[in-house]
Amino acid sequence: MVIVDLNIIFDLWHQDPVWCSWSGLQLRTLSATHDMAINAFIYAEISARFSFQANLDKAVDELGLIVLEISREAAFLAGKAFQQYRRQGGNRSNVLPDFFIGAHDASLRCDLLTRDSWPYSTYFPTVPLIAP
Repeated sequence: MVIVDLNIIFDLWHQDPVWCSWSGLQLRTLSATHDMAINAFIYAEISARFSFQANLDKAVDELGLIVLEISREAAFLAGKAFQQYRRQGGNRSNVLPDFFIGAHDASLRCDLLTRDSWPYSTYFPTVPLIAP
C-alpha cells in the first residue's frame, strides 16, 4: 500500500505546471501494483475544497484512493514526534497533520508518495518515501 500525500492530489486537481506530470506519472505507475490510499487527516485537509462530502468522495474515488482510519498507535506516535519537533525549537503550529500522516505510514509500514519529504524523513526515518 502507498499513502498519497496532499500535495500530490493538489498537483493533479490544480494541474500544477511544474509537478502535475511527475505526480500523475507516479500515481499511475504505483497504482498498477499497489493499493493507493489517503488517511482521515489527508481527507480532512482536502475537504476544505469541497462544499459537499459526496463531491469529495467522488473525487477521491476517481483517483482510485482508499480512505484509511488512523489507529491509536499511529496517533500516539504522531504526538510523540510532534513533541520532539517542539522540543527542538519547531514553532510552526500547522504541521500536526504531517506528523499524523508520517506516524500512520510508520505504523502501517507502507510507502509515502509526497513532494515534501520534511518532516517525514526527519521524524519518521523508517518510512520509505517516494519523492523527487
